[in-house]
Amino acid sequence: MHSLKDAQLTQSVALAAAGASVSTTPLDLTQTPPDEHQFEVELALPALPELADAKTVSVALEDSEDGESFAAIPELAALVVTGSGGIGSAAATRRVRLPSSARRHLRATAATQADAGNLTAHKLTLALVF
Repeated sequence: MHSLKDAQLTQSVALAAAGASVSTTPLDLTQTPPDEHQFEVELALPALPELADAKTVSVALEDSEDGESFAAIPELAALVVTGSGGIGSAAATRRVRLPSSARRHLRATAATQADAGNLTAHKLTLALVF
């Protein structure tokens, strides 16, 4: 299991207002990932006590060849947290290895469902872990 993080390979972004989405600044992997990756990608959301019941925040990993046109990586499921019980959602972290088809630039995009509450004080973090 990998455990080292490099601050230069970590990006955070405040969550968007309800009904909107936001993306991290892209990470440049400097080359297309090889078949055997020497790192994992970590997505982290803090606890979201303001997240309204049955509303969601969905985080997708996206890649790009040119750093401009991004698309979700189809082999990787989105990280989804749902508010419940009047207490929002617990913190969530997911680590994945990129598929060999992943392209050079990587970012995370979080979409907040309409009427989900004000989550702008919380941040999504994307990090490479070695």
